Amino acid sequence: MTTTTSSPKSFADFKKLVDAEEFFIFFELPYDQTFVNVNRLHILKQFSLLIEEIDSAFPDLSEAEKLDKYKLALEEAYEVFKTSSPLETKLFKVFKDAPKNVVLTKDIGTES
Repeated sequence: MTTTTSSPKSFADFKKLVDAEEFFIFFELPYDQTFVNVNRLHILKQFSLLIEEIDSAFPDLSEAEKLDKYKLALEEAYEVFKTSSPLETKLFKVFKDAPKNVVLTKDIGTES
């Protein structure tokens, strides 16, 4: 588990972050590097969706209040993939669109 160190935080600094690890370090949240390596895109996608919800639901928050909510959102995004798979969450279009010319093994019945 990777841990982080304390440093002053500003909304401007937050806007410069790119990598998943940078967000965890910024918010001083512990994370498992191996888990992040496997689930990086899904965590970041879920995090961005939660940020959109926060910004839409709370347009008048101060920057500090937004950062507090964003921290909780990152924790939630991280935890989602500890209990469910990317296929179950269907964040990306590739998981939402069922191909019309593919038969999944789960859809094939067996005769008894």
